[in-house]
Amino acid sequence: MSKPTTARRTPLTRERVLRAAIAFADEHGVEALSMRKLADELGVQAMSLYNHVANKEDLLDGILDSALAEIAVPRADTDWRMQIREVAISAHETTLRHPWAADLSVRAKLGPGRLQYSESLLGCFRNAGFSKELTFHAYHIVESYIQGFTALVLNYRAVDPKALGDIVERFVRGDFAEDFPHFTEHALQHMEPEPGQDEVNAFELGVDLLLDGLERLRDEGFLSSGSG
Repeated sequence: MSKPTTARRTPLTRERVLRAAIAFADEHGVEALSMRKLADELGVQAMSLYNHVANKEDLLDGILDSALAEIAVPRADTDWRMQIREVAISAHETTLRHPWAADLSVRAKLGPGRLQYSESLLGCFRNAGFSKELTFHAYHIVESYIQGFTALVLNYRAVDPKALGDIVERFVRGDFAEDFPHFTEHALQHMEPEPGQDEVNAFELGVDLLLDGLERLRDEGFLSSGSG
């Protein structure tokens, strides 16, 4: 008689747990993520997860930091503006891939992914000759822009198109044109883009405008302590 065989399972590791949690959150939303549901996805008992994550809070900290670790580290041999563009665009695209990361970004724990992202962005400014004082503000300005623009895109994506049906029809009919002509013009541009409008990447345009202004301030010696 042949001996019964057992299926070989992929060993459970923290990395595998976090990858599965990220995939679940991407598909179902982070609010639906639980230890039990994650265990079901992995085909294990829920208690076995606690060998790799301390609790639900540790799991959330872990998936957030893993997502932030996906943000590109800029190449050192490129212009500082290109470096910051690379970081900003990568951060924007990473959050669009993992929308739940925007909600978790206020978590206080600092992991290697978050630290590397911040270090990269700050280093771009300092290595480009920005004073530490101007770098302090430049970092928060760029970071706020990334988060704000990304949140706007995510909010648009969350809107039910059916809920907009009536309001769209009213704009097309011109119901608001007399009292709100500029907003009507803007709304119609969303519905029927002007020639060449979609050729402009609004997010990248905003990054370039910010960098233009920050570069001017650096060159003018704004907030320069004289100590580098």
